[in-house]
Amino acid sequence: MATKKRKNILIYVLLGVFAILIIAAVIKAKGSKQGTEVQTEKSELRTIRETVKASGKVFPKTEVKISSDVSGEIVELYIKEGDSVSAGQILARVDPEAYNSQVERAQAGVNSAKSSVANAQSQIEASTAQMEQISAQLANAKDIHRRNEKLFKEGVISEQDFEASQTNVRTLESNLRAAQANIRSAQQSARASEFQVKSAQATLKELNTNLKRTTIYASMDGIVSKLNVEKGERVVGTSMMAGTEILRIADLREMEVQVEVTENDLPRMAIGQVVDIEIDAYLDRLFKGKVVEIAHTANVMTGASGTGVVNLTTDQVTNFVVTIDIDAESYADLIKPGKPYPFRPGMSASVEIYTKTVENVVSVPIQAVTTRDREKKEGDTKAKQVSQDSPSSFRDEIMEVVFVFTEADTVEMKEVVTGIQDNDYIQIVSGLEAGEEVVTGPYSEVSRKLKEGDKVAREEKDKKKEKDAKSED
Repeated sequence: MATKKRKNILIYVLLGVFAILIIAAVIKAKGSKQGTEVQTEKSELRTIRETVKASGKVFPKTEVKISSDVSGEIVELYIKEGDSVSAGQILARVDPEAYNSQVERAQAGVNSAKSSVANAQSQIEASTAQMEQISAQLANAKDIHRRNEKLFKEGVISEQDFEASQTNVRTLESNLRAAQANIRSAQQSARASEFQVKSAQATLKELNTNLKRTTIYASMDGIVSKLNVEKGERVVGTSMMAGTEILRIADLREMEVQVEVTENDLPRMAIGQVVDIEIDAYLDRLFKGKVVEIAHTANVMTGASGTGVVNLTTDQVTNFVVTIDIDAESYADLIKPGKPYPFRPGMSASVEIYTKTVENVVSVPIQAVTTRDREKKEGDTKAKQVSQDSPSSFRDEIMEVVFVFTEADTVEMKEVVTGIQDNDYIQIVSGLEAGEEVVTGPYSEVSRKLKEGDKVAREEKDKKKEKDAKSED
């Protein structure tokens, strides 16, 4: 009897516990929120700044490569890498001995050509004196011939004497023409000798120039940013080919950043756009700059042969180089005594280029905007088939939407037109007013699952903060 009583008590207890669980479940169900939990945020008027991000290197605005114009051994090297130099300062010397001997030989050639000119001048003078002598003889012979002609007519002298005087005149006339020809020949020889002198002088000038080029000077004020040779090394001149680069001089007072921008971002670029610059050497520091040059040709790498053949395939990204000046005022505090140049060529940098700015526009978090297939109306199928190759066919079939949280704890899907965006927010051009509450998450709900009229519930703030903290971790 006692055993039966204990069994009944156990049954009653179990029934009581079961009833309590059912009541608790009912109460919890009544108290719990209905629908999918979502995160929401109100649309607001904001300033949106569209940016293009890129990375590159720091370079001096002005940097020159110094190469030797003549070949030979470096016999003197007066500078080290990092030295400050001024324009006209002697940097190095190439062995001048071979060029000294060439200059001496050329000087001897000039002297020889000048002696040829002197000989030609003396020949001209001798031929001129001979011509004057013959001219005098010819004048005397003509006078005698005229007297003989008169005497021959009077019968005083014989015909033989008359003809002898006539022959003498003709001979002297012939000799005069020969003397004149000798003068012209001597003058031509003198002119040719003068040309030889000019040629020899030009050769001498060229060799003197080469001799001067054995001394290498700085072409600008700056810092020796790179030194490629040591004393005793041989260098190749640049007269017939690309010579040996001896060193580089850079003006480190004005620096720039060169970055590569993809062809998709290039249409948004313009000269004068403001840029935020981060340089890896200076953590948590932003420098200011502006775009000063945009390349007109893609930065296509050449092949190993150096022929520069352009790759016509489209399976690789095409980049263009954009040059950005660093504003000196943004790093003026880094310039200190003993450290006048805070940047060095080759430092890594990343930039954020502000391409467009709109103020006081309706905006929502980027994750609140998604896409849905546009519902087709009857009769649209044939029209879509006709225009499926049109560039706007994709926009005709896909629409951008946001889900607005309503007072009935449901969502209303609204089609919107978007504008520019920054890292967090996107501009809403039309379709949404400021102050409307839009669904921003979870991502899977916004991107795929939510539909017009779905039941939703706001996620508790504490739970949202906990999720945000976990995502940051």
